[in-house]
Formats: sequence, C-alpha cells, structure tokens
Amino acid sequence: MLFNSISFLLFFPLVCLFYYSIPTKQIRARNLLLLLSSYYFYMSWEPTYALLLLTSTIITYLTAIGIEHSKQRKDKKRWLCVCIILNLLILFLFKYFDFVGSNINLFLKMSGMSISVPKFGLLLPVGISFYTFQALGYSTDVYRGKTKAVHDFPTYALFVSFFPQLVAGPIERSNHLLPQFKQEHSFDFNQAMTGLKLTVWGFFLKLVLADRCAMYVDAVFNNVSHHNGGSFLLASLLFTFQIYGDFAGYSLIAIGVARILGFHLTDNFHHPYLSCSVGEFWHRWHISLSTWFKDYVYIPLGGNRVSKPRHYFNLMITFVVSGIWHGDNWTFLLWGTLHGILLCTEKAMGIKLKYQGISRAIRCVITFVILCMTWMVFRANCLADVLVILRNMTGNFGFPYVQDVGWGVLIASFMAISIALVKELSEEYRWRFANTLKGYPFIQYAYIALLIAIISLLGVFGDSQFIYFQF
Repeated sequence: MLFNSISFLLFFPLVCLFYYSIPTKQIRARNLLLLLSSYYFYMSWEPTYALLLLTSTIITYLTAIGIEHSKQRKDKKRWLCVCIILNLLILFLFKYFDFVGSNINLFLKMSGMSISVPKFGLLLPVGISFYTFQALGYSTDVYRGKTKAVHDFPTYALFVSFFPQLVAGPIERSNHLLPQFKQEHSFDFNQAMTGLKLTVWGFFLKLVLADRCAMYVDAVFNNVSHHNGGSFLLASLLFTFQIYGDFAGYSLIAIGVARILGFHLTDNFHHPYLSCSVGEFWHRWHISLSTWFKDYVYIPLGGNRVSKPRHYFNLMITFVVSGIWHGDNWTFLLWGTLHGILLCTEKAMGIKLKYQGISRAIRCVITFVILCMTWMVFRANCLADVLVILRNMTGNFGFPYVQDVGWGVLIASFMAISIALVKELSEEYRWRFANTLKGYPFIQYAYIALLIAIISLLGVFGDSQFIYFQF
C-alpha cells in the first residue's frame, strides 16, 4: 500500500478513528490494533512478504533474550553472531544472490567453464533492508547494554513493523521508539496539525517535485543512446531533486502520519543540498541510515581513533557497504566508492563544516555540482550507461532534447524546485518574515490549503512507487 494511493487515504483515517476510539489507558489494545494494521499495510503488496518480516522479528526477539540471559561475554557474542548471520543470509538470498550468481557465471564463462550458478529469480520484498537494519540495531544495542531486551512479543513486533516507517524508514533506534509504545497517547490537536503539515509537504515533494522531475529523468536515463551531454546534465540536475523529493517526501509523510497518532519519529533530512561539503551532506541526508552505519559499521571498525591510513580505510569500507546496501548493481557500489573517496579527500584537505557568508555560498554550489555528478552514477541503469553518459557529456554536448516530455513538464519541475528551495532557505536561515507568519493559525490553514491546491493542479497521480522501496 503506497502512501500516495487511494487505499492509504482510506486506510489511515480508519486506523486513526479506531485507535483513538480505544480508551487511552488500554495501551496493549491500541498496540495490537497498530500491529494488525501494520501487517495489513505490509501484506497489501504481497501477503507472503509478511512471513519474512515475522521471521526477522522472531529471530531478533529470541536472540536478544538469549543475549540478555547469557552471563559470559562470549555467549552474548555467539547469540549476536547468530542473529546477524541469519538476518544477513535472508537479506543476501533475496537481494544479492542472483546478482552475485550472474557475475560468477560471467567470470566462469570468460574462463571457458561450462558450469553455472542457478538463479532463484526471487522478488525483492519491499522494505527488507530497512526493517532488517532496524531489528539488527536493536539486537546490537541489547548486546552493548544500551537497551534491555523486550519480553513482550507484540510490542517488539510492532517496533519492527510500525507501518508509517516500515518500508523506507526512518530507521528507528530501540531506545527512541520502543518506549513510546508503552506511553499513553491522547489526541492533541496542535500535534495533529503539525503532523498534517508535514504530511502535506511530503506529498508535495513526492507528487509535484519528484514525480514531475521523474518524467524527464526517466526519458533520458532509460534511453541513453538517443541523448546528448546537455540532456544528461539537465537530467542529472532534475534527478538530484527527484531523489530528494521522493525520499524526503516519504520520510515526512511517515513522520507526519506517526505524529498524528502521537508518535515522534527521527528527522531524516535537514536541508541536505545546503551543505558546503560532502561530509556535511552526510550529516543532513538520510540521517537515520547515516548514523546507523556510523554506530554499527564505522565505529566498530575503529572510527577515527586509529591511524590516518586506517581511518581512511574505515571511511571507505563504510561507504562501500553503504553503496552495496542500496542494491544489486555495480553503479551503487561505484557511487558509494566515490563518496568514500570524496570524504577521505575532504578529511585529508582539512575541510571543515562551518563556513559563513560568500565562502559558504561558493562551497555550497561546488558541493551541489559534485553531488549532481555522483547522483548521475547512482541513477544510471548500468556501468555501460555511465560510460555512454560521460562520453556524451565530454564529446557530444548540445542543447537538451525536450521533445519526449515537452516544455510544460520542465516548467512545472522548476516551479516545484523553486518552491522547495524557498521553503528550505527560509527554514535554514530563519527568515524573519517566514517565522512571523508561523505565529498566525489562519496562515497555517491557508498554507495547507495552498499546498493541497498546488498538489491537485501539478501533482502526478497514478500510484507511482517511491525510489527507496527497491532498496
């Protein structure tokens, strides 16, 4: 069930109605309703997906209890290893097995061998990377003593499957979300209005910004042989905003929907394209995943409390793993490697995060251009397409082709980009005019009404998938 579908627009109000109809004191009954709703939400894609979600939940639930009951450190570590291995095996089987097998087969064929690795052709379950990482983070925190194992299975199952953030995050930490399932949540009008504003802005980012940009982006990247360097430059620029609108839009809808129900999820984006370095970008982009990799990959490798060469190695490993996490394509591995190289370069040059005035503006522009180029690699369908794009951008540059989608799509896309930029700049730099307007309730209602009108006029409707569902 997609957020941008009629089904969800019917589903969520019903969940809210039943949730707040249950007395506030009956926390278990409310949680059970949310658990059943979450599994229904997830099963709307494919009912059998729920078996994998349940399997991951049971594994991490039991191993966390095993960790807690173990007296010896080595026994705790064994339980954690079992948990990690089983979950990563499931993830590998569904997400990477065919990719690895195809590359092994290619190598065997080039070596003249007739044997081959069979393909399973398994359909990738929606959100498997997100809920797997959330569950693994919980088990690791129990091992580290940062949180206690949950013995109430329905509550833990809800933590793993909570429908607003189930399929694309934010990836929640156990010490942040789990306690909220034990609290009483009364309906709060102001909190609900805040959630509604976040949700409507999320729909704007997805339906207007992301999906309008996607029309030109898909036309170019899915037919690279018929486009020149100008087309690729424009498509890379639009994809930079598309992926932000798509993913930040999802996160805001998730946060807003949860807020209406009385829950607070982690902020996942903080104006990432206003960063003045790649390092700062990763403090602002997909914050829940960035901090997850920092806490569960980078720091266990040694972080920055090692020699410089080892520090750079730790950074590279973390970003290579981040690239692989995105999927079974060499372009993702290349993208992660490029970001690792860029961050290591910034560290070696001593680039800091704090700059002001003209210096910051210049650095923001440079960083944005670099990000556009790396997003081009991310969006390319394969490495061969990356080579075609680079060749045309350097040797076949010309005015972008727009015949496939028309000028109307581009005008609407840049209108959406302009609106998003004004909003983000006003929030980043706390423009006095914008802050003053926030104090008037009527202005807030007018803001929501205006966004809904813009979405109705310029939005792309048709249940389009969110990009990060494939990860």
